[in-house]
Amino acid sequence: MNSVQGFSEDHRGLARIANEDDDVIDVMKIWNVLWQAKLYIAALVVIVCLVTAAVLVNLTPLYKATATLLIEKKTPQVLTFQQLYDPSASTSEYLQTQLALLKSRALAERVVKGLNLTTHPLFDPRQQPAPLVDVRGWWRNLRADIDEPVVAPDEAAIAKSVTHRVMQSMSVQVLDKSQLLAVHIEIPDPVLAAEMANAFAEGFIASQLDAYMSQSLSSADWMNSRLTELRDTLRSAESRLQAYRESEGLVDVDGVATISADVLSMTGNRMIDARRQRAEAESQYRQVQAMSAGGLQRLASVPAVLGHPLIQQFKAEEAKARAKVEELSRRYGDKHPNMISARTELAAATASLHAQVQQVVAGIERNYQLAQANEDSLSQSFTDNKEQIQEISRKEFRLRELQREVDSNRVLYETFMTRLKETAATSDINAANARVVDRALPPGIPSKPNKPLILLIAAVAATATGIVLTFVREGLNNTFRRTEEIETKLNIPVLSIIPLVPKKTRHQLSHMFERNEDRRFCEAIRNMRTGLVLADPDTPRQIILVTSSVPNEGKSTVANNLAFAVAHIERVLLIEADLRSPTLARNFDFPVGAPGLADLIAGTARFENCIRTIGKVSMLPAGTIPTNPQELLSSPRLVKILRTLQNRYQRIIIDSPPTQVVSDSMLLATLSSAVLYVIRAESTPVSLVMKGVTQLQDKAPIVGAVLNQIDLNKARKYGYYYENYGYLAAAEKITHQPSRI
Repeated sequence: MNSVQGFSEDHRGLARIANEDDDVIDVMKIWNVLWQAKLYIAALVVIVCLVTAAVLVNLTPLYKATATLLIEKKTPQVLTFQQLYDPSASTSEYLQTQLALLKSRALAERVVKGLNLTTHPLFDPRQQPAPLVDVRGWWRNLRADIDEPVVAPDEAAIAKSVTHRVMQSMSVQVLDKSQLLAVHIEIPDPVLAAEMANAFAEGFIASQLDAYMSQSLSSADWMNSRLTELRDTLRSAESRLQAYRESEGLVDVDGVATISADVLSMTGNRMIDARRQRAEAESQYRQVQAMSAGGLQRLASVPAVLGHPLIQQFKAEEAKARAKVEELSRRYGDKHPNMISARTELAAATASLHAQVQQVVAGIERNYQLAQANEDSLSQSFTDNKEQIQEISRKEFRLRELQREVDSNRVLYETFMTRLKETAATSDINAANARVVDRALPPGIPSKPNKPLILLIAAVAATATGIVLTFVREGLNNTFRRTEEIETKLNIPVLSIIPLVPKKTRHQLSHMFERNEDRRFCEAIRNMRTGLVLADPDTPRQIILVTSSVPNEGKSTVANNLAFAVAHIERVLLIEADLRSPTLARNFDFPVGAPGLADLIAGTARFENCIRTIGKVSMLPAGTIPTNPQELLSSPRLVKILRTLQNRYQRIIIDSPPTQVVSDSMLLATLSSAVLYVIRAESTPVSLVMKGVTQLQDKAPIVGAVLNQIDLNKARKYGYYYENYGYLAAAEKITHQPSRI
């Protein structure tokens, strides 16, 4: 017994170690899951490949023709002067622009018109075969039924449809980092594909030429209109210049005749001299005016008068006459003739002096007036000359402004005239920015579909889908398939795993062990018996309750065959306590209406009349199906009956109803020594099993579980069946009781 306990503890230790490694990726486990589903995955791959092959056979092959174009640098603009804003783009953007032009609807319409594709059977919708499911035709018929006229497509609609299909069949590609563009046409007709590719390339070049020609003509028209405006502007400017000259009386064609700066300077110098002379004359005049009150004597003393030559002469004559009078007065008397004569001369000299003084004073006054008038005249002349120069400068500025306007308009007019002549002379020069490098040739092999590649992709996709579905099914499977799952989640040992028997022998399931028809099945029942015996060898659990979570898990089959297996070593009684759905009488061909447990509890039959013996197994069938099975099972008479039976049999095996259907198993568990829980592999949800085990644990100890109806072929791939089988075989050897078992 110690050996068995030690083995059991070692097994639990290994189970704990396995649980601790749950977070480690088990590659072998993954491989086993995939290997188990290999047939499903292979079937999926075969089906997908067959469907794909069938589709590929019916697909119309497409042929791709390619024409290569070289895109040159942009041609120069018609106008040569620099614009304020340059809209030119980079080379990459320029190539993208040309690529977009190749994909334009206008070019596609040009190709459709040039090749007359609207009547070609490949594109003409009127010549297309009717589809298998004509939804549009059905809709047209429906609309016709409601009296709505169906309008036949016109030429414009057909051309639009054909153009759309041509654009769909055409693609453009930039070759590497070059200026080469590849024009691809992919359609079922190889010859037409080459023609369309070449038509696209040539149509693109022709459209570029048309565009340049149109641009040149448009530029010429614009320059003509602009030239007319410039000519009118020039004439208007010349008219304004001529009108200004005529209005101002300007006849000098080189400029405006002006007063020189020397004349103005000379006038200024003369004005300065006149001002100085006037100042001198004014000074003398002021002196004379100041002395005029003192008489002629004082006037004669004025420096301007005194310095006059005539005054000095008359002063000298007066002084001579006065000196003569003074000399004669010393010799003669006043009445001496000489004295009278001398005085007469003195008086005459004085009178002459006074007269001359008056004349000089009058001359000083006249000089002052003349100097004042001269200064005023020169000042006025200087002012007039200055104003005249300023007016002439203004006229000069205006004249030059008008002249500049005429000159600029003339230059612009001549520039446009020259460029217009150049444009007119070069408008018919080919200026296409593209040329065909390689013309398209009819392809010899189809480009689509690539059948081997598509089949390979379909196979790979089907394989990946099968693997994903396998793991999804594995993850969504909420049932028990392995023994360690039961031990881990329910914390109860697995006594045996019972294989799934072939369909042809399933009607004899209750007799399998009795007749020893299936070696693997019988060996599994023996393993279950061994585990039950070794569970507590010192104090055997006499009443064993066999139950499950839901119907059809095989609990009755397990109970029946377990009874036959235990009967080889012990006296055993099989009680059918499933009073709601009994099967024992049907499986062993008991007489109809034979009494059983229900009759025994109700007291309507004796024990000897209820017991049936098959081989070494005593059986107590359910008997008459009662209307109140739960009340019968909860009756005290059942307790007394079981106590009586314990004295007659070493083992009593009770076949109980499922735990999640009715509560009869709860009542029976309180009367049992142990519970054997049957779980159908890959069928019963884990939650139901856990709920049933939890409900029974408080009523009676669960000695173990049985994993029933397991597919050994699947189990063998995981290795769990042999591991379990080896464990039980080792347990049998440890007990040293092979003869009993």
